[in-house]
Amino acid sequence: MKKLLFISLFAAGNMLAHAAQAHVTLDQATANAGAYHKLTFKIGHGCEGSATTAVKVSIPEHVSGAKPMPKAGWKIDTSIQPLSQPYNSHGKTISQDVREVSWTGGPLPDAYYDEFSIQVKLPEKAGKVYFKVTQLCEQGRMDWVEIPADGQTAKGLKAPAPVLDVLEKTEAAHHH
Repeated sequence: MKKLLFISLFAAGNMLAHAAQAHVTLDQATANAGAYHKLTFKIGHGCEGSATTAVKVSIPEHVSGAKPMPKAGWKIDTSIQPLSQPYNSHGKTISQDVREVSWTGGPLPDAYYDEFSIQVKLPEKAGKVYFKVTQLCEQGRMDWVEIPADGQTAKGLKAPAPVLDVLEKTEAAHHH
């Protein structure tokens, strides 16, 4: 009887652990305002058992200079769009920028996880920045796009968008 109870509790714990890792998350969930930062999106599973074949990340307008990292076996595409508010970068006025990065290929089987990275320049203002992610699979898709309302947390959302907590700016060296 004790053995059966232990097995049941072990199985329930594994299911809860899998559910807790079921979202697309950022490897580093905090960064300093105004800094260049490597966003690493962790894809923890496929779509109800189906392998992942594409990952698309939307870049919020106040995040600039997105440069995706190549991945063996995956093709990268970027969508460059006009900005509502141009910005200055190294003496040049930038009026259009990368607004979406997508990787297609793989496939990434459901039994494995992988990471997809983009270097960006973060906004000068502290606060939460949400990145909407679409995960396409051989069969099905997951849209990780839910953003909590003001005063709420992501807890309880079925498909929360990955969030980066941008902290107050610190005096640091210029890196990129």
